[in-house]
Order: sequence, then C-alpha cells, then structure tokens
Amino acid sequence: MLILECPYCGVHAEETELHAEGEAHLKRFGPGSSDDDFETYMFMRENPKGVHFERWRHSNGCGKFFHAARCTMTLEVFGTYSAQTLEPPKDIKDKISAKRPGWSWGNFS
Repeated sequence: MLILECPYCGVHAEETELHAEGEAHLKRFGPGSSDDDFETYMFMRENPKGVHFERWRHSNGCGKFFHAARCTMTLEVFGTYSAQTLEPPKDIKDKISAKRPGWSWGNFS
C-alpha cells in the first residue's frame, strides 16, 4: 500500500484516502494557445521507469492538492510538498540523488 504524507495537514494517508491527479509540474495553456500546445498538454505525458513527480489530492482529508516524488519501480516515496512550488524542494532532490546517483533532473536542473 502506498502511504503519502499530506504537506498541509500532516496526515500519513493511504492511497485510498487520496486521489492521483497525474503528472506534476505541467505547463497549462489558456485561451489563445496554439492547438499544438494544447494537444501536447492534454495527451503527452512522461511515463518514466524510476523517479516520477505526481500531483495528488487529499480527497478524504483537507481536500488540498500536493506533489509527491516517488519511484515507479519500487514505490519508494522520497517526499511530498506543496503544489504551489514550481520545482521539488532541495531536501527531496538530495534524497533522490543519494539513492539514485547520476539521475538526470531534466527540467529541474
């Protein structure tokens, strides 16, 4: 069972109390965007084997959205953080780097 800590209310919740919302840190497009930009936003998602950043909602608790860093192969959770942040916090990056030497940060350099 996957257990995540809500960074807002501090509850350690099982995945049954949460709702997965997909990939975190997506650039959203508004009116006036090109069709290509919107198509990319809607249909193109990362599906890595390894560390992944996801958006979750504490649906059976405080109801707030947050992000989680976890490994898709082992289900190891590296940490959770506010959905308001534009990139993962340094402490989470350090945990991932310690466990996964040489892992590429992609957009989060």
